[in-house]
Amino acid sequence: MRKILGCIRKAVEDFNMIQNGDTIGVGVSGGKDSIVLLYALKLFQNFSPVKYKLKAISLTLGFDNSDLTPIKEFCEKIEVEHIIRPTEIGKIVFEKRKEKNPCSLCARFKRAILHETCQLNSIDKLALGHHKDDAIETLLLSMFYEGRISTFSPVTYLSRRDLTMIRPMIYVEEREIKGAVKRHNLPTVKSPCPADGNTKREYMKNLLKKIYKDIPRANDSLLTALMNIEQLNIWDKNKYKKQLSERTDAHE
Repeated sequence: MRKILGCIRKAVEDFNMIQNGDTIGVGVSGGKDSIVLLYALKLFQNFSPVKYKLKAISLTLGFDNSDLTPIKEFCEKIEVEHIIRPTEIGKIVFEKRKEKNPCSLCARFKRAILHETCQLNSIDKLALGHHKDDAIETLLLSMFYEGRISTFSPVTYLSRRDLTMIRPMIYVEEREIKGAVKRHNLPTVKSPCPADGNTKREYMKNLLKKIYKDIPRANDSLLTALMNIEQLNIWDKNKYKKQLSERTDAHE
């Protein structure tokens, strides 16, 4: 976990992700990314220069073959409050709506319920398990399928909810996450989603694997390119410092 914690520390410092007194809710789906993020943020509390509280949030999606027991037991073990929010998202997307491309709609539903759950539980910031490879995949998906240069931001402030979304693992590579799950025997729950493993993102992930065989450090170059596109203001570190200052002034 040492390398992952180092990447999280850098992201927190670069993008002003966490402030003293924050209550951070970690969206825990049961996959490897979210469980590693939860464990890493729990460990990070021990030496973080700022103090924060931690909660875990999981959504049930209405699938009969979903069991969050391993996640619940892990949260009890590391002494993190686990909030489980029942939903029928899966049934709505696949049975009622019968969506041919369900991922986008499902993601919107999950985001909305996660945001609402944060408000109901006095959570200031929602931490998501997106990592370095996710950012690159999202960039290429936007370019190839939407004709625009875009990816998610390390920090996003939602003014209507007064909620900040953070992605502390933005500098972490997926292979490090896989290694951490094995080394620390972290519990994961297989996704019950019928579309799991058969999406455009999965195709992009496999395409990038082929590229990395020919250009081993292409992922570093792509991430650097994101940070160098100043005119798009995607990952401008100074932007987050300015936003933090403006929100602090507004609350005062």
